[in-house]
Amino acid sequence: MSRRSLLLGAAGAAGLASTGGAWLALRPEDPGAGRLLAGSDAVQRAEDFRRSAGSGRTVRAALVAEEAEVDLGGRVVRTWSYDGRIPGSVLRCRAGDQLEIDVRNRLPEPTTVHWHGLRLRNDMDGVPNLTQRPIAPGEDMRYSFTAPDPGTYWFHPHMGLQRERGLFAPLIIDDPADPGDYDVEFVVVLDDWIDGVDATPDDVLAALRTGGAGARYRSPVLAGKIADESASWTYHVPPALADAPPGTPSAVTRLASSIDFPFYLLNGRLPTAPPTFRAEPGQRARIRLINAAGATVFRVALGGHRLTVTHTDGFPVEPVTVDTLQIASGERYDLLVTLDDGAFPLVGVAEGKGAQAFGIVRTGSGSAPPADAAPAALSGRLLALSDLRATAGVRIPRQAPDASHTAYLTGDMNAFAWRINAETYHHDRPFDGITPLPLHAGQHVQLELVNQTPMYHPMHLHGHTFAVHGIGDYRDVERTGNTVLPEGTRKDTVMVAPGERLTVSFAADNPGQWLVHCHNAYHMATGMAAVLSYLADP
Repeated sequence: MSRRSLLLGAAGAAGLASTGGAWLALRPEDPGAGRLLAGSDAVQRAEDFRRSAGSGRTVRAALVAEEAEVDLGGRVVRTWSYDGRIPGSVLRCRAGDQLEIDVRNRLPEPTTVHWHGLRLRNDMDGVPNLTQRPIAPGEDMRYSFTAPDPGTYWFHPHMGLQRERGLFAPLIIDDPADPGDYDVEFVVVLDDWIDGVDATPDDVLAALRTGGAGARYRSPVLAGKIADESASWTYHVPPALADAPPGTPSAVTRLASSIDFPFYLLNGRLPTAPPTFRAEPGQRARIRLINAAGATVFRVALGGHRLTVTHTDGFPVEPVTVDTLQIASGERYDLLVTLDDGAFPLVGVAEGKGAQAFGIVRTGSGSAPPADAAPAALSGRLLALSDLRATAGVRIPRQAPDASHTAYLTGDMNAFAWRINAETYHHDRPFDGITPLPLHAGQHVQLELVNQTPMYHPMHLHGHTFAVHGIGDYRDVERTGNTVLPEGTRKDTVMVAPGERLTVSFAADNPGQWLVHCHNAYHMATGMAAVLSYLADP
């Protein structure tokens, strides 16, 4: 396939070479910037359609990315943040609103902002050198787009490991038609933390790359502390793998992560100084749960309560009630719970790491639960991906695909090098050394995510949402053992377990150059990404 046929790739690269960077839509008001980037009017047509269905309201905000000293609750760290807070302040609007966000870069290096989960215009997606030129130190940029879908989202840079240094915040898009069948709302952001403690995230990545066999980083802060040295656990593993005895050909080693962090945070606070969420007994709470961690999956439970899952990654599902759920980096879940009287532990166990993030939900008097509380719900019914079914209004129908692609998730544990289809994505030269996955606007696209590594990979697709239609063993080439989900949940980020094959599909309705990548920050930094490339119309 000639790169000249790419809708954004070759046309954009040619524009960069000939105009010194004018091809990039650094300001929405730059005349013609988006059209030249696209190589056609497709992106603008898509945005015009969104605006026509918009609310007519404009929401404006400003973000300052800067160095700051932040108190995690008795431990002050020097790090980077938005406006001196971790996480940054909640940005809120209604579906259909026009967002105008001025980002000021006061960091010592370039940055961007990616609006995680949003089906927005391509030149606002925040991917350096693919959709925009990075914002240089001392420069500003305005992101301007229509908020397309209601739900729980968030934003963060797409530069190196900047997200790991505290640059992230929730984005809540309210639904004007929401019946509001809850009394209080809790926004809960989970994170793993090392910056300003004993190393920077870049130090950790450098150590992993030189660590040799089975590269693993363990924070010196943990010396002498008890931890789960096996660092293994299970996440909706296909039955053929889960039941295989060790040593058999079908058995797969499953590793939680290559990093043991010193701290795990809930809303930027240590377990020893937890945030408290307050309500009245009997009130119905909506919990908006976001995993902003770089390399940790959390198992979440609220002591003394069951959790009703109502949304995942912004989109509604048929309600399902469970005791606990696992949430991977980049995923979001909305939960409903009717609160009892008392003080209850809200825990996010860092899977395979012997530690947890912690908060308190208080509706009455009584002693606060301890920071190491382990609610019985943690061993109760665990949400499975196959439990989730999109509601009728947001389903992506299962149908014969017009285009099919496979993303083989590969890597080298010893060199700590992670890839898709055995190719390395270069963040400064997006089309060098990779084979873009082509598609045309209007197609129904099937994408298979095949994990051939012992690590878990939360896979995130930019600019679209997909339906999960199949879960199976990657060795089963005939797909005879697959779990078929004709009404599978609609997501933009999904965990792919070792040895697992997930089949997802989506509508190619948002022209541009879009990343699909592992949301483990350390895997992504080494090049675990591919590009879905819309082709120009014949």
